[in-house]
Amino acid sequence: MGDPKGEIGALRLQYRSDKAALLAHLGLQGTSTRGVHKALKQLARLTDDTLRKLWESAGFAPGFALIAVGGFGRGELFPNSDVDVLVLLPDDAHPDDDATLKARLEGFIGACWDIGLEIGSSVRSVAECVQEAAGDVTVQTSLLECRLITGARAQFTRLVRELGATMDPKAFFVAKTLEMRQRHQKFENTPYALEPNCKESPGGLRDLQMILWVAKAAGLGHSWDELARTGLATPLEVRQIKANEALLSLIRARLHLLANRREDRLVFDLQTAVAESFGYKAQVPAVITPGGQGHTPPTARTARRASEQLMKRYYWAAKAVTQLNQILLLNIEERLNEDTGPVRMRPINERFYDKANMLEVASDHLYIQQPHAILETFLLYQTTVGIKGLSARTLRALYNARPIMNAKFRSDPVNRATFLRILQEPEGITHAMRLMNQTSVLGRYLWVFRHTVGQMQHDLFHVYTVDQHILMVLRNVRRFFIAEHSHEYPFCSQLAAGLDKPWILYVAALFHDIAKGRGGDHSDLGARDVRTFCRQHGIDREDARLIAFLVNEHLTMSRIAQKEDLSDPDVIAAFAQRVGNERYLTALYLLTVADIRGTSPKVWNAWKGKLLEDLYRYTLRALGGRAPDADALVEARKRAALSVLALHALPHEAHKKLWDTLDLSYFMRHQADEIAWHTRVLTKALAQALPQCKPNAQGEVPAGCSIVRARLSPEGEGLQVLVYAPDQHDLFARICGYFDNAGFSILDARVHTTRDGRALDTFQVITPTLSEHYRELIAMVENDLALTIDERGPLPSPSKGRLSRRVRSFPVTPRVDLRPDDKAQRWLLAVTASDRAGLLYGISLVLARHGISVQLAKISTLGERVEDTFLISGPELQVNRRQIEIETELLDTLEG
Repeated sequence: MGDPKGEIGALRLQYRSDKAALLAHLGLQGTSTRGVHKALKQLARLTDDTLRKLWESAGFAPGFALIAVGGFGRGELFPNSDVDVLVLLPDDAHPDDDATLKARLEGFIGACWDIGLEIGSSVRSVAECVQEAAGDVTVQTSLLECRLITGARAQFTRLVRELGATMDPKAFFVAKTLEMRQRHQKFENTPYALEPNCKESPGGLRDLQMILWVAKAAGLGHSWDELARTGLATPLEVRQIKANEALLSLIRARLHLLANRREDRLVFDLQTAVAESFGYKAQVPAVITPGGQGHTPPTARTARRASEQLMKRYYWAAKAVTQLNQILLLNIEERLNEDTGPVRMRPINERFYDKANMLEVASDHLYIQQPHAILETFLLYQTTVGIKGLSARTLRALYNARPIMNAKFRSDPVNRATFLRILQEPEGITHAMRLMNQTSVLGRYLWVFRHTVGQMQHDLFHVYTVDQHILMVLRNVRRFFIAEHSHEYPFCSQLAAGLDKPWILYVAALFHDIAKGRGGDHSDLGARDVRTFCRQHGIDREDARLIAFLVNEHLTMSRIAQKEDLSDPDVIAAFAQRVGNERYLTALYLLTVADIRGTSPKVWNAWKGKLLEDLYRYTLRALGGRAPDADALVEARKRAALSVLALHALPHEAHKKLWDTLDLSYFMRHQADEIAWHTRVLTKALAQALPQCKPNAQGEVPAGCSIVRARLSPEGEGLQVLVYAPDQHDLFARICGYFDNAGFSILDARVHTTRDGRALDTFQVITPTLSEHYRELIAMVENDLALTIDERGPLPSPSKGRLSRRVRSFPVTPRVDLRPDDKAQRWLLAVTASDRAGLLYGISLVLARHGISVQLAKISTLGERVEDTFLISGPELQVNRRQIEIETELLDTLEG
């Protein structure tokens, strides 16, 4: 180049100025997608012009060519995408043998970077390109979209010709289909990820590009309009594709602009900014006013974030792309296989055929002429042996039949009977419902389900949209009734085997969250919806009553198990009265387990499973007419514990010294196995009397007086830790501080003070980062926690744990609820906040400062949200001014 610095500097300024003007034209405001492709093409042309100038300055000989490949080859360029180019060499040019050529290539590529072009470059001859493409489908795909920028057109034409000659359309189709499946698996096979990649996720831009790649390779068309002309796509499908492609492209372009880098993920940090660029604003909840004749409107608009509105639009687009991708790829596959002869068609009935294990409609207009066949499709899919899916013709017919799935269709008695039959079939319910949702039939038949499609949940522990969560819960319930899955939750499978009408649970699962996002109590609204459903579908009154009960109470059992004291007979009696009978209790238990499991893989754990099972068993006993008798229960547990102790050859009456210091509440709160473990561990220490461990005049206890023992949790996850130490007002805080610093999360804490002034506390803890090494951690916990308890001096300040990206984007409003229990003897403290390291320790410090003792702690972590409940007591709780101080300090701690 003649004057590299001056020429490149001027070109860089010109390129940046022109690019900025184009991006400003692309704009960061407005919902219209019109013009997005024009702007992206203009950016590609600007880049072409800049590359031509650099190419000319580099002085390449006439036989060389500069070719755009990959995404740049399509003639569109996103603001911060790579500029992929191929320098096509003459056959006799070899950079490794020609220092001048090598220097020229390096100078050209370096100049591109200096200008500000993020170049992705390759340097090959035609023969090398053909060889690389034959061995790598990614290279083959990239070259499939090649476009000449400048240089030797004859070389470019030769490249295209030789690549075409070596292309095997069928092999290419198979390779790209496998590649797409692997890509979809990477994103969990759902377009509904909370932070989707608008390019790579299922339903993203890549799925549309995939169609054009295989169509072009097969010679079936280079554009959407050409696909319509060749009959692969209908005009309606092409319009839908273009509209959704434009939306996804605009979202991707604005992501690049707002992130100021190549960012294709709709991450939480950017969702609101992208939404606002589309003009979405947070919606204020509608004011609910009484309607005519004293009625309240059945639904009320709830507060909706700007990001939620954008994401719903994105999910609907991604869902449409997923459907159209499936239809067109099946069509292309059929075209590719035409030379193998006609596919065998086996008639199922007069409306449907089995076409190579795919359900095929007898006529393209079947659904328009016979709307009853729409739901029959899914019943046949569910019940016909050998059917694996729907053919392209059937999918297209369903897609075109959406307008006739209207109010008349929904109220048709035949359709209602067919839908109920789908739910009542012994097999295939989950697959049928998922396919109905994928094809948009479920939301059009069950109109109240429609608004849940793509509805985000901002509670930080649901990792699925509402519709996907509902179908996941349906799947979980269904598995309780399938023998092949009985090993997953044996107790649930055992209970399910005794239910006479499994479909009742399926209907309840389908409706339990159907009113999410509508405002008001979604449990109550869902119960109203399901009562209407039952009435319309002719469901027996008693069955309808049970279904409505399940929907209305689907959160109750989880709340009681995780937040209330299950050793309190009054808690069990009240819950037993609420459920009424064993049938209702069993159904509610199964739905509750399925619901918690369907929120997120992180939310369910063995400890929650134990709490729910304990609540079920206690309530079942109460429903059997056996009112909880504390004395009888304690005696039964003592006998069971002694039986366990006898197996360990504990001396006769060796337990007596410890048990004499324990009151009724201890035996009520601990199982026989735990009582036996505590007794074995502590008997030896008590035999030594520990005379040196009595508090001095200042209330201080000498070091070495604490006993800490740990074992693998009987519930199969984490550790169970026993602490036996002289009681002190800050003991709970010291223990929480240790577990926090050591990376453990506390799931449950039962705090007991013996009659002789010692703390006997039991903790359930887990550590996600070292979950495979619990056995090795036992000795460390026993030693280090004992040293921590025996330390003197002030407690350290809690660490300021970093908030996750999700919490920063969707913060939880901190709440503190402090109220006396029903007997006005102790206080219940409930806190809700975003989770972070040091939070529980910070709460315990506040309680310690005010001399408040913790008797029971239930720690519930739901993703990045915590809902903790404490049973506490202390003199300061009796003084209103002190109560306010405690609540204020707790709120400050929760806010971090």
